[in-house]
Parts: sequence; structure tokens; C-alpha cells
Amino acid sequence: LDKIRKTTVASGESGGITQHIGAYQVEVNNEKVTFLDTPGHAAFTAMRARGANLTDIAVIIIAADDGVMPQTEEAIRHAQAAGVTLMVAMNKMDLPGANPAAVQTRLQALGLSPEEWGGDLICVPVSAETGEGIDTLLEMIHLQAEVLELGANPSRMANGFVIEAQLETGMGPTANILVTGGTLKIGDTVLCGTEYGRVKAMIDEHGNKLKEAPPSTPVKCVGLSGVPQAGSEFQVYKNEKSARTIAQKREHEFRTNGLQTSSITTLEDLYAQVAADELVELKLIIKTDTQGSVEAIVHSLQEIESDKVRLNIVMASIGNITTNDVLLASASSAIIMGFHVGKENGVGAAVKREGAEIRLHSIIYEMIDEVRNAMLGLLGPAFKETVVGHAEVIQPFEVSKVGTIAGSMCSDGNIPRTARARLRRGNDVIYEGLISSLKRFQDDVKAVKAGQECGIGLDKYGDYEPGDIIEVYDVEQVAQTL
Repeated sequence: LDKIRKTTVASGESGGITQHIGAYQVEVNNEKVTFLDTPGHAAFTAMRARGANLTDIAVIIIAADDGVMPQTEEAIRHAQAAGVTLMVAMNKMDLPGANPAAVQTRLQALGLSPEEWGGDLICVPVSAETGEGIDTLLEMIHLQAEVLELGANPSRMANGFVIEAQLETGMGPTANILVTGGTLKIGDTVLCGTEYGRVKAMIDEHGNKLKEAPPSTPVKCVGLSGVPQAGSEFQVYKNEKSARTIAQKREHEFRTNGLQTSSITTLEDLYAQVAADELVELKLIIKTDTQGSVEAIVHSLQEIESDKVRLNIVMASIGNITTNDVLLASASSAIIMGFHVGKENGVGAAVKREGAEIRLHSIIYEMIDEVRNAMLGLLGPAFKETVVGHAEVIQPFEVSKVGTIAGSMCSDGNIPRTARARLRRGNDVIYEGLISSLKRFQDDVKAVKAGQECGIGLDKYGDYEPGDIIEVYDVEQVAQTL
């Protein structure tokens, strides 16, 4: 897209990746083509699924030097499920390691046969660096659109989909929408899911204000009552009263059907958890800049599997971190995780007063990694016990200034002086603790091997009987896993 638009969008993205869904228009053969850009990182499953459902043609970009990655296969499945026509752009052809044949072989294995191999999948080798193949790719997109006979009626009332939604300072709730039918105009009353409003302004991707948006035009819409769900359909209504009535009905159904994603734990839940000694719990409050980011982050966090730590997302919403967020974090013992957001006035003082913790991130996978590490941090150290040897007590005897010593025979393994030991009498463990002394005849030794006689002293213990078994073991700390 950078090369096509002759801009540097990607260079301004944190981490060099596209982390939001965006839509851009370019002219090809004097006709406009709208590109809907969905991120490629594995965390953005929900965004890619939504993108596939909004498009007519899906161009899967595959690095010719890396080949088909797991998230690429995922994007292909989303496009296939949505019934979207597929094309492939094999990028980075300028690199020495580029291997388009390997890419096509993998695509063939996935049931997608390239045109060069007798199939119907268009594969275009390109380079975003040099521009090689870009014109060919655009021509193929234009040709495919003609074959599909894509069209829309611009004369009726507009409808389309919400690509992305956010809460912006100075503008309030805004929605990046894609008009798929009709023409959207300033003053139209729109309904987006449970939100409605009169269109006060429309802004294109270059920041220009528009008076109307015909089919396939992406615009930022200002004037909604709240932030709609990304991916929801919008429609134009004749008057605001009708839109408001339907919005209120949908909101009521949404609440009564229990479809809200909030999972705030009640006091009763907490008491039951403590009483049952259940899993350790990490509570999070997620604040992001857009609805799409909320979806991607929540989806990625839910993918973290653990039978030791429960992840509880107390709240996930868009907008800057506020004092109310801090108060909620304090009341629920949650950590606030912010993605591409700032802190509003008064938050710093509230954090000092309430003792809440805020972690800010601009790259999604670093945020996910930190949550995973935090979950591990809640687990105490894990210890692994390894039995290294056994000794049988033959006869206890007294040693002056030392006390009772167990005259023993090392029956297997070895007895290190620094190890821990437990004294077994039949099926019972009588003692567990440290070895205080280890002797061979009159000499102190560091270890005793199997088949050797020895005298073993256990720390602050002396009640030995013939036939007792002294089991010797080492304990090492090991890394915990979720």
C-alpha cells in the first residue's frame, strides 16, 4: 500500500506493523479501487475475519523469502469462508532469498492452484521496495473486478459496515465506515448496531471533508451517539426517531440476552474462590484507542492457556485512561493495560493515592508477552525433588558432644553431605530435614557411595532404630509454566 499510494504509512506504525484496520482509495485506469488493510500479525484474527467479510477481492500478501506463515493460512481460511475471490501478491522479490516456487507449492498444498500451474489463483510477484510488479497487480485487480461484474446502486439510501470505531478528543465517537451501497450524505440519519446519530461530518483518509460518499468510499463519520462495534452494519433511516427506537430496542435485547462481555467478579465469587482455594487470578482492565484493538487484544489474551492462573478481564473499552479506571482497578485489584492511549488529567494523582498499576504499550505482541509474564509471576517458585540414594540404619550409637548417630549402610545411589533427608520407618515418614554430619569411620566426608558403611547424623534428631531407611534427595528450583 505504501508503494501504491506513494506514501509512508507503515513507517509511522509502532513496531513497523499495521496494527489498525484502515481503508484507502487509489485510482486505477481512471477508476477508484478501495483497499481495506488488515494487519498480518497472529494477534489480529478478529480484524482479518472482519476484513474478509467486507471485501470483494482479498489480496493475500506473502513474503517470497519467508513463505506461507500460519497467520497467512488463517487469512486464507477467513477469505474462503466469506466467499471472497482470492489473489496472491508474492512480495520481497528483490531479495536474494526470494523463492516464489516454494510459495506456490505451499499454496497448491492448501488447495489453491496458481494460474501458471493450470489453476485459477492469480499470483503476482512484486516488490514493495523497487515497485516491481505493482502495476501488474493493480491491472489484475481491475481485471478481476470486471470479471466479477462488481457494482452498486449509488441512488438509494446508503448502507455499509463499520471498519473501525474510536473515541476522539474534540470529535467524540467516530466510526471509520465503508459505504457498500447508496450514497451517504451530510445530515443523513444512520444506525450502527446499538448506536445512532445524524452525520455531522465525513472525512476521507487524507483529512479532507466530504459532502457525500458514494459506494466503496471509506470515510470517518462524526455524529454518532456512541462508539459502535467494529464490523457492525450501518443503514440510513428517514428520520432520527426511527433510528433511535431501533437502537434502544437492540440495546435492551443486548442487555437482557446477557451478551455483554464484562466479567466483573462479585464479592460472593471472591469468597467462594478463597474458600475453595481455586486458581490464582490475574485481573486486567484493558484500554485501547480503537474497537478493533480491543477485539484483537482480548482474543489474544483468551488464547493464553493455563490450568494454574485464571485471566479475568474486568473491563475492556476504548479511550484514554481515566480516574474512574484507576478507582475500578483499585477496587478490583486489577492492572490497567493501555494500548495506544494516554492518561487523562488527575490519573497520576489517583494512581499514587489508590496504589494502582498502569502499563502502557504501543506494540500488541509485547503487551501480550507482558501479560503472560505477569501470569507466571503470580506463581510461586516451583521445586523439583530428586531422590539420589538410600541408606539402611544398622545400629545407632552415641558420639560425645554430637549425640546419637545412625550407623548405616548406603544401599543405592550416594549420600551427599549437603543433601536433605527423610527417615522412613515402615510406611511412615518419621523425620524430614537436613543432614548435620556424615562420617566414614572417624573422618568427616563429603559423600558416601553405595555399598559403603557410614555414620549419618540428622539435624536435631536422634531416635533411630535398626531397619529405618534414610532417603536422601536434592531439591532444585525450576521455572514455572502456565
